[in-house]
Order: sequence, then structure tokens, then C-alpha cells
Amino acid sequence: MRTILVSEITQQIKRMCIEANHFLTPDMREALSDAKQNETSRLGTRILGQLEENLKIAGQDMIPICQDTGMAVIFMEAGQEVHFTGGSLEEAIQEGVRQGYAEGYLRKSVVKDPLLRENTKDNTPAVVHYQIVPGDQVRITVAPKGFGSENMSRIFMLKPADGIEGVKNAVLAAVKDAGPNACPPMVVGVGIGGTFEKCALLAKQALTRPVNVRSEVPYVAELEKELLERINGLGIGPGGLGGKCTALAVNINTWPTHIAGLPVAVNICCHVNRHAVCVL
Repeated sequence: MRTILVSEITQQIKRMCIEANHFLTPDMREALSDAKQNETSRLGTRILGQLEENLKIAGQDMIPICQDTGMAVIFMEAGQEVHFTGGSLEEAIQEGVRQGYAEGYLRKSVVKDPLLRENTKDNTPAVVHYQIVPGDQVRITVAPKGFGSENMSRIFMLKPADGIEGVKNAVLAAVKDAGPNACPPMVVGVGIGGTFEKCALLAKQALTRPVNVRSEVPYVAELEKELLERINGLGIGPGGLGGKCTALAVNINTWPTHIAGLPVAVNICCHVNRHAVCVL
């Protein structure tokens, strides 16, 4: 049995909240650079250049990549041989978000009640997803999610008879409806299977997979490739002002489902697709 102080969790989450809001992951930087090289629209190329310049300034001057520093979403994969000590794990996670958003001078965007709309003033509570896994390590992913793109996400409860063509049509419909509102070029996370809530979680998790890594399932990898090509053929383009680079990647996760259902979730993320990962 391995012991981890929850104070270490707090420190790591604080660091990752700041890091994710100021620096892109290497795969995202590479994807944006490739998009700029491949874009055929002059205006689209110019916009991608401006996005790269924005990223450079954010890193150099420690200014957030975007003014919407997101609602913190955290995936906590805890090894079953780990024992957390020193307090509540949940409270330690929330404290990490609180400190990260305060010390990083990040915008506080969370309201305590969805209808009364009183700001919590520290960007808590974060949305936390726990998973118990084998081993004695803890893997933490912090993914601040801005709501320009989050608001464009969709869930479709398809019929089994809709099949793979129904899935394709659903994803394309979600992207078309999003248009410029999701700050393209976007990353499209797709969850297929499970239940109403499970497919949404699959789609959210798909956004944290490196955009240069395809699914290990052959037909899913082919589906990712086809959908990316079809999305980039829509002409929405960078900033929604036309071009061939509407999406940088389509990442799909699948899960077993009921004989009577075919749930599909599309979780769209803007061009920064912020996340940071650490393993303890």
C-alpha cells in the first residue's frame, strides 16, 4: 500500500490549472502549426497565424490563452493500492482549483446555482470524475472547459437501426450547428454507446487524448479519419470565416450499450483544447 498526502494533490492541481490555461500541449501546438501550413484560404491562414501569435504572447507574458479560463473538469484515476491521507481527497481537489485560479489570476466563471447565478468567486466547484484502477499510481488530468464550445455540444439518442451512418450524420449536424460559435479550428470529442450520461463522459474524455493518436479499434480509427475529412469539407474554416481547417481532430471513444439504444454524444472544444496531465 502506497500513501499519498492529499496536500500533494492540491499542489499538483493548482499547478495544472495554471499550466493548462497558459500553455498548449505539444500535440495541439503541432496540430495548429500543421493547420496553418495546409490551410488554402488566405484569411484562414491569417487567422491561424494570429492564434499562434496569441499562444506565444500567452506563454511569454503569462497571460491566459483565452479570457474564458473555463470550468475545471478533473479526471482522477486512483490506483487501488493508494491510500490518501491528511484530509479529504475531494476537498484537496477543490482547494487545488481554488488556489490555481486565485494565484494564476484566472477568471472566475462558476456560479453557485444555475438559476440564481451568484458567482462563487474562486471557480469552484470543479467537476470531478473518479476511477479506481489497478496499481499504486494516481493519474490526474485537469481540463478547463470554456463554454463557447461547451454550449455547442450535443447528445443524440439514436436507434440501433440508424447505425454508423446515423452516427456520422449526428456528428456532422452538431458541427454544422456549432459553426463559428465553437471558435474553430475545433477538436471534436465523440462518445458512442453506454447510456445517456456515459456517452457524454466518453466524449469529454476523448478530448484529452492527444490529437495525433488514433483509436486502437480499426473501424473507429477509420471513422475518425472520415469524419475529420468531412468536417473539414464543410467550409466553416478558422474563426468560422471560411477555409478547409474547421477541425484539428476527431477523437472517438466507444462503450457497450443496450440492445435497444445507440447513444451518441458530441463534445466540441475550441482550438486550444486545454488540458494538463500528471502521474504521481
